[in-house]
Amino acid sequence: YVLLGVSDNGTGIADDVVEHNFEPFFTTKEEGKGTGLGLATCYGIAKQNGGHITVYSRLGQGTTFNIYLPVVEEEAINPSQRGADEIDQLPRGSELVLLVEDEDAVRTRAANVLKGQGYSILEASNGVEALDIAQQHEGARIDLLLTDVVMPLMGGRELADQLQAARPGIKVLLTSGYTDEIISRHGVLDSDFSFIQKPFSATDLAVKVREVLEKPSASEQSILEQRA
Repeated sequence: YVLLGVSDNGTGIADDVVEHNFEPFFTTKEEGKGTGLGLATCYGIAKQNGGHITVYSRLGQGTTFNIYLPVVEEEAINPSQRGADEIDQLPRGSELVLLVEDEDAVRTRAANVLKGQGYSILEASNGVEALDIAQQHEGARIDLLLTDVVMPLMGGRELADQLQAARPGIKVLLTSGYTDEIISRHGVLDSDFSFIQKPFSATDLAVKVREVLEKPSASEQSILEQRA
């Protein structure tokens, strides 16, 4: 294993809190100040990659988190050796995409990838803002909603339901970096919406967006079945 250790010399964590550290939605912060998902996500990422994460803490002395990740034998690939060539070969489009993501860096990167493939992009940082933007572009056809699942003010699943009710032809692609346990609480795993796990590469995003756009919607599928 490779060990990544992170330590501080802060106030430490009480024993009765440490035992709940990795539980989803557990937080000691005031209401509205924290989601209780940060450490749960770290734990999930480590476990999904065959690793483990532990925490050691003493009050008044500090805390240490140790992340263990399995060593692989394969040679590392330099992204710069293949990035430009892969982007040139990715599927392109000209549709209008409403991109909703509360992390600025992630939203900017995704927008740049899709713009580079020919798409027009509307950007929003949360579900409420996305609804406002959709209302402002009431006369335009928004072909795809690409939205994070867990966001402040309004989550991606609720946003998708509202937009599909107002715009029945819109396609939906949900995304999240959280574990299955967390996103299942947001009604994602039992929905018919398409999903892409974060972090995703430019290739993964471009291919998945094209796949969702070309997939018939429920209403389109119903028409096709009636014609058949």
